[in-house]
Amino acid sequence: MIMRFVYTIVLHLYAFSVEMASFLSGKARMTRLGQWHTNGILRDKIDKKAKYIWFHAASLGEFEQGRPLMELIRKRYPQYKILLTFFSPSGYEVRKNYDGADVICYLPFDTPYKVNKFLNLSNPVMAIFIKYEFWLNYLTELKRRKIPVYLISAIFRRDQLFFRWYGQWYRSALFCFNHLFVQDENSAQILAEYGVHNVSVCGDTRFDRVMEVRRQARKITVIEEFAGKDQKVILVAGSTWPQDEDILLSYFNTHPQVKLIIAPHEIHRSHLMSIESKLQRPSIRLSETNEQSLFDKDCLIIDSFGMLSSIYRYGHIAYIGGGFGKGIHNTLEAAVYGLPVLFGPKYHKFREAKDLIRIGGGFSVQDEDDFINRIDMLVAEPALRRQTGRIVSDYVKQNSNVSLKILAQIPFEEPATPNVPGFSEQ
Repeated sequence: MIMRFVYTIVLHLYAFSVEMASFLSGKARMTRLGQWHTNGILRDKIDKKAKYIWFHAASLGEFEQGRPLMELIRKRYPQYKILLTFFSPSGYEVRKNYDGADVICYLPFDTPYKVNKFLNLSNPVMAIFIKYEFWLNYLTELKRRKIPVYLISAIFRRDQLFFRWYGQWYRSALFCFNHLFVQDENSAQILAEYGVHNVSVCGDTRFDRVMEVRRQARKITVIEEFAGKDQKVILVAGSTWPQDEDILLSYFNTHPQVKLIIAPHEIHRSHLMSIESKLQRPSIRLSETNEQSLFDKDCLIIDSFGMLSSIYRYGHIAYIGGGFGKGIHNTLEAAVYGLPVLFGPKYHKFREAKDLIRIGGGFSVQDEDDFINRIDMLVAEPALRRQTGRIVSDYVKQNSNVSLKILAQIPFEEPATPNVPGFSEQ
């Protein structure tokens, strides 16, 4: 009880710090103003006669992870409405007009008054949290109100706060869930050691999402023209940071048999100019292309967001950025197209990256020399690329249909409608 009180005080201080920061930070200002509008959105848009399933995603990545289950529920159980909340502006501002949810808003800070106000206005019949969201006051109040709450695509590690000697008070959050759907056996084992047994190993719903993205991938004429006008190997580098780019561009400059499509994580002017300054072969930004502009270009710089998941289809090899910083970005977006995947050394928090390494479809590189050794083999041997690509593609297919497994274990008040399009029962 004392620790929960301390936790609440810390949340109040955090909320105050965001308010102060909002005078200087655009992101903090969006968070403060977005939360300020939440109650008004709920009053205006919540249908008091409807039953709402509340999905909460911290940010855009978690939203994409929960999206397959959200859309499956919407198709199978149209009698329910969907309330979608975000904590981060990077999620809300991108998906605030998403048509798969009926009401979309920011989640207020996890303080008792705001928790009760939010739940009184939204009155959900069920809550589904995605991967990493453990707001203690929300979870405790949901449990007190007997509102079923589920956690999907979760992954647990022994170094998390729940499992530290001083984290017992926070571990109580895990006992608020009616069921936890985890990605792997290791997570289930850790939870069992601490008395949490209402757990199912179902995998990661991101596999379902990338399969759907592949089905819906749009043709991008300029990328197709760039990739297909000669017989060179196409390397697609996605979500790159400067440390990735130093290695990639050094290799690219000295290997004329390779063409590069690079989609940096940040596309502000100074970063794009930095990339261009390191290039010694002809390049062009996507925004500057026209019918004749690609004729002599070897590098295409993607200076817009939202295209990367469709661009991977035009590659032969993929490099995923972030592995020399906080951690790699989404490997599955490339793997779904059967591309060998390379990435930096910071991958250990990502089960799919470890799986890809284990089965021979992914390769972690420690430095520039390691990168050269790995990619040289893939560039030189088309048969090896194809074999590796089949391994990667099969892995993604074998790990899909996670949403169906989860849905089968969540009780709904009314029977499902049959023949859901877009999902296999395999």
